[in-house]
Amino acid sequence: MNLSILKVLFIIFYLLSGLSNANSDIKNKQIAYLVSDINIPFWNIMANGIKDKAKKRGYSVKVYSANNIKLKELKNTIKALNSNIVGLVVSPINSLTAVTILKFASKSNIPVSISDIGTNSGNYISFISSNNKKGAYDIGLVLAKKMKEMKIDNGKVGIISIPQKRANGKARTIGFMKALDEYGIKSAGLLQQVDFSYQETYNHSIKLITENKDLKALWLQGSDKYQGALDAINDSGNKGKILLICFDAEPEFLDMISKGELVGAAMQQPYLMGEKAVDSLIDYLDGKKVEKNIQLEVLAISQKNIKEKIDIIKRNVLGQK
Repeated sequence: MNLSILKVLFIIFYLLSGLSNANSDIKNKQIAYLVSDINIPFWNIMANGIKDKAKKRGYSVKVYSANNIKLKELKNTIKALNSNIVGLVVSPINSLTAVTILKFASKSNIPVSISDIGTNSGNYISFISSNNKKGAYDIGLVLAKKMKEMKIDNGKVGIISIPQKRANGKARTIGFMKALDEYGIKSAGLLQQVDFSYQETYNHSIKLITENKDLKALWLQGSDKYQGALDAINDSGNKGKILLICFDAEPEFLDMISKGELVGAAMQQPYLMGEKAVDSLIDYLDGKKVEKNIQLEVLAISQKNIKEKIDIIKRNVLGQK
């Protein structure tokens, strides 16, 4: 971000914060949720977990979505901190932008609970995360075993990843590659998402398919644009020849996995993560001891275990209460 813009925003922030702090009231029970992009189902489910838990504990929540735009995220931070809130839950665009958010919050003496993504530095009261590395490793094993069952011996796997600047993105790649290495399966390359669109996912998939004649599977480090990958597989004449596996989940996955249209998915639990983030924040405000790092399991779901995990998936993963 342009330093001059950042300096101007700092000045505006300090001017506004003086007014806001003068009118602050500890009895206020409003929390702000800063999220990278509420239009992505994963974050929308997490927002619902945050709002539902906050309501149960007597707090209201205002959601600020950055639509994956860094300048908007910064403006949202300033706006939220000057809206007479008592706490912040943050799901930043990446681990770098989180640092700036935490600096602003610290200046305003507003406690922050981070729900996923993480930060490179800064002060926060609690970090709710998923065990991305193990989750990716476990779903990598699901794919590797499936390829062996199908007697796919020399096939490669293409990866369409979330940004590798994110700590969770790096962890997913490391965990998944570890599983492939154990089975002697090679990667066909990694292409990072930027705008998280259908077209980007489709184009990345076509590129990996076209440039790797021995490609036998695609792994998406996300879930909501899975149709882009499926369409690329079908349009290239590879339906039934190239497997698809994902990280995270969509409601359609329950049926797709059961039918074998999708090999499996490593499912985070965003609704539960949102609940945990709010509980940590409110417990801190109530003067209770709060656990600094809370890491939740990522569920590696396939045809073999989807029935036994269905209730957990519906509530904690999809937010279907």
